[in-house]
Amino acid sequence: MSVQYYEGVGRRKESTARVRIMNGSGNFVVNEKALPEYFTRLGDIESIVAPFSAIGIDRATYDVSVKVNGGGVTGQTEAVRLGLARALAKRNPDDISALRRAGLLTRDPRVKERKKPGLKRARKAPTYTKR
Repeated sequence: MSVQYYEGVGRRKESTARVRIMNGSGNFVVNEKALPEYFTRLGDIESIVAPFSAIGIDRATYDVSVKVNGGGVTGQTEAVRLGLARALAKRNPDDISALRRAGLLTRDPRVKERKKPGLKRARKAPTYTKR
């Protein structure tokens, strides 16, 4: 017996998240850990579940399974949020306008700039010494 699920992929900086939603009892699992156990920073969980509140549905009616890797905490948080929004958009295409109005379907294109020769980082120059 196969379970019907909807999948969305979210990316931010170096992070990639594969999010699957299915009808269930509200379990939210990230890399085999509970959501509050994996994302411990204040405000991260509210940011991640924002797509549910944007379309006005209760998150307790869905089971969410997430595989996320790469990057840091903020990148992973935003990658999961984008993946969840894309999965909800696949589940019901009528919700796309509400998700787009909330800015949840737009991928943030900013990534780390490469280091340039002769500089310490992408733009930081060595300290000038007169003598």
